[in-house]
Amino acid sequence: MLRVFCFGGLGVTVEDVFLIDPDPVRGGRERGVRVELRLLDPEPWRGSINASQRVVADRAVWRADFLETAANGPGTKDRMHHHPGMADNEPGRRVFSEDLTADPIGWLESQLADAVPLLEAAEVDSPEDYRASADALRENLDEVVTSVSTVLDRVRAGDLAKTAVAPGPSR
Repeated sequence: MLRVFCFGGLGVTVEDVFLIDPDPVRGGRERGVRVELRLLDPEPWRGSINASQRVVADRAVWRADFLETAANGPGTKDRMHHHPGMADNEPGRRVFSEDLTADPIGWLESQLADAVPLLEAAEVDSPEDYRASADALRENLDEVVTSVSTVLDRVRAGDLAKTAVAPGPSR
């Protein structure tokens, strides 16, 4: 299930994921929650004043993966990591952090409390232009964090992240 939170020019996606690592050395199945900070592209107004407007949350610039190996079981926190800057929607290397592993939700709160440094790390043009959106995200951070915590609990209970992600269209 994909959840999208919109804050002006910034969006946060929260999604349950089940991944199969193709690297046989590192390999294995990973289940958990993916959180991404995305830029919301401005769209031209369409239709009447009452018409629904298009929302595009295409460009991911930061990612945190709250993953655990299926082999080691729920609660192990053994594959939790983040990608501090993404280029062209592609994550860079996995960055593991003791703070993230020790307190995933607290770590997430500290990261998203000010999104502007995350935008700077991702080399977004004019990151300060997103200040109002970053402030709106901070003001509503409890809702985002609660969603992440709820989804992670449901993954650990076996209710979500049941099917491995495969490339290609899905509907």
